[in-house]
Amino acid sequence: MQLPSGCRQFIRTLHVSARRQHLVGPNDPISNLRPIIYTDIQTPPKAGPESKVNHPYSLEEFSDTSSSNLHALELEFKLKREELDALNHKYWTESNERFEAAKASVLSSLPPSATSETREHALSEFYGMWVVQERERQEEYSNQWRRRNFENIVLAARVEYERLKRRIFG
Repeated sequence: MQLPSGCRQFIRTLHVSARRQHLVGPNDPISNLRPIIYTDIQTPPKAGPESKVNHPYSLEEFSDTSSSNLHALELEFKLKREELDALNHKYWTESNERFEAAKASVLSSLPPSATSETREHALSEFYGMWVVQERERQEEYSNQWRRRNFENIVLAARVEYERLKRRIFG
């Protein structure tokens, strides 16, 4: 059974995804995280001289609110996503700096004539104490990251729902 060409085009628009090209940079030397540069949000329409026409009514009253609502959701999602990346980067930068400083202090407390076995034993004790010491901080970070990530997933679903509505209803 052959579908009419208009119907085929409509079905095709439902299945076409926007092309996204997120860029990944080299890892940060301290946090060891690779930054992501997001390129999936369209820029808002630019306001030019033609949009500043004197008019007795507010032109915003007659604008397409679904389009501006979608753009606002996309922008909110992008900002929340970047905030989460910043939180992640900040946490791991601080954690790794503190870890390296504490590790260096343990190693510097050993005599210069210490054997590699003595160093391994000291580092083994240090690692065990570090994990116990950092457990509460790590759990707090993990809970905050999971909560924010779930909020981002919900926001991303809202964005995709608005895009689908826009495709279907115009």
